[in-house]
Amino acid sequence: MDPSEATLRLWDRVRTPLIQTIPGWLVARVLVVGALALAHYLVDQLHVRSAAVHASVHAGLTGWDGAYYVEIAAHGYGSMSRDALRFFPLVPLLARPFIWAGIPAHAAVVLVSNVSALVAGVLLYILARRETRDSALAARAAWLLALAPAAFVLVMGYTEATTIALAIGMFLALRAKRWWIAAAIGVAAGLARPSGFLLALPALIEVARGLKGLPVKAYVARAAAVIGPGVGTLLYLLWVGHQYGDMWLPYSIQTESSRRGSFTNPIDTIDHALRGLWNGNTVGTGLHVPWLVVVIVLLIVCIRTWPASYSAFATVSIAAAVISSNLDSLERYALGAFPLVLVVASLTASRRVERAVLVLSGAAMTVYALLAFLHAYVP
Repeated sequence: MDPSEATLRLWDRVRTPLIQTIPGWLVARVLVVGALALAHYLVDQLHVRSAAVHASVHAGLTGWDGAYYVEIAAHGYGSMSRDALRFFPLVPLLARPFIWAGIPAHAAVVLVSNVSALVAGVLLYILARRETRDSALAARAAWLLALAPAAFVLVMGYTEATTIALAIGMFLALRAKRWWIAAAIGVAAGLARPSGFLLALPALIEVARGLKGLPVKAYVARAAAVIGPGVGTLLYLLWVGHQYGDMWLPYSIQTESSRRGSFTNPIDTIDHALRGLWNGNTVGTGLHVPWLVVVIVLLIVCIRTWPASYSAFATVSIAAAVISSNLDSLERYALGAFPLVLVVASLTASRRVERAVLVLSGAAMTVYALLAFLHAYVP
């Protein structure tokens, strides 16, 4: 096929999804940048003296976890403490070419995140359209992904935008039985974040269909799709083991009590959060509980209405967040369980409900972004 013809065909496929995705993507960036500007204004006008607040506002879109990705992209892991090993390497690696081209590291990481967010929206539109044959639902899903309460991290220098795009891309490949493409995307997902290997479960569910009587090469391709995410994770862990003598450091560091904490009974975690909410201690953690209730309801609907691979991925994603000793960043982890966005899109078919949900969700996202920039909320 002529290259120009291939380009035209590709454009024909992505034109409508791109047109449907860009408005929500732009609105989200206006809201988050507006929240950052308001944070600067409040700090200046109220003469805030907290060093932590000043540092957070100054860091802006590369605050919190974003600062680690910027430093890794600019100088590698060797220039940082072992704490940085819990941040997987894909986003810094994607930012490197931009840095080599002369773009500052913080801008390069933010650029990777924002381009990834646009790609994620386009892919989610395509996936929703293929699964439901409903263009309105697909467009709504793209808007919801952009304006979800935790979606301000898709504007910041976080890895969520990239990992969500990879997860959606892998589902597209799996559902189309493009096993080798799914395997390649899975490897990238395994290199993107500690939970990337969870994509092996929906892959296993999809490849298990119609196994009987296939040629050997088909079995090999399907197996590759399943092990791809694990291979990506293992590659990074092996590198860590070679450099630092302990390949499990990314996970052991992450489960320290000062961070996510060790795995525990989710009922105990929720009980602790509720007690903190009622007695005034750890109120911030307690406020995650209402969102957990919403997530569980959406998960039940997902199990009842979407294919097993979707509900399985959403379930293990939420379970991974809930079995830690605290619920911090629950909303961000729930956003990574993108099938829940599809569930919300399917439940908001009414035009009036759709508009109300998008307005409320965008407002919540703006407030969360403002609180994060003011160092009052942990993304």
